Amino acid sequence: MPIIVNLDVMMAKRKMSLLELSQRMDITPSNLSILKTGKAKAIRFSTLNNICKILDCNPGDILEYAPEDDARLK
Repeated sequence: MPIIVNLDVMMAKRKMSLLELSQRMDITPSNLSILKTGKAKAIRFSTLNNICKILDCNPGDILEYAPEDDARLK
């Protein structure tokens, strides 16, 4: 899929663990992990909004578009 999830990058920049973010968002760590690893097929705007509010970032900091032939996807 040409969408890359950079949630782990933003969490590292903010020095926040998956468990801490999941507790602050009131979401299970396993559901957040699915998003973080790029295995999610969709994300609700409300979830993205909450992530951005807690991590003090923009949606473009979390989600990135890369063409199918991008080397990072291989």
